[in-house]
Amino acid sequence: MQAKPRPAATPAQALDAMDSLIADAQLGQHEMAERLGLNITDLLCFGCVLKAGENLLTAGDLAEHAHVTTGAVTGILNRLERAGFITRVPDPTDRRRVRVASVPAAVARLTTLYGPYYDRLNALFADYSPAEIAVLSDWFTRASALTHDYIEELRARDKEL
Repeated sequence: MQAKPRPAATPAQALDAMDSLIADAQLGQHEMAERLGLNITDLLCFGCVLKAGENLLTAGDLAEHAHVTTGAVTGILNRLERAGFITRVPDPTDRRRVRVASVPAAVARLTTLYGPYYDRLNALFADYSPAEIAVLSDWFTRASALTHDYIEELRARDKEL
């Protein structure tokens, strides 16, 4: 596909558009969590479990991926398990540990809820050339890493106080 003409934009306009997207995405995530009977942190953690796929996470892994304390992750896992989103399975290499697996019915619920939204996003991507999508993917990846690094800096500063 050939790239379509795009309106010119300054970095300030792009940042403004990004701020709007982030605000809308946060509202959307809250709406999705509410519809699933979860809070936003529990939904984030369930997303981490899904992203891990067959590489089932331990509670410690999940705490690290979701940037929550190991103490908090215990409550999160209890709530997700009670709500039918995850199950705990024995670690095949260490009987003292458990790993977290998604429940297929919960994955189906999530797919039903997010499917139409992702279909619309994929239709939007169809308006972009492969080269443009590569730039978008690179930007999202790099901006995500930058955001993560900045959050870590803020947390380090808090520990210094």
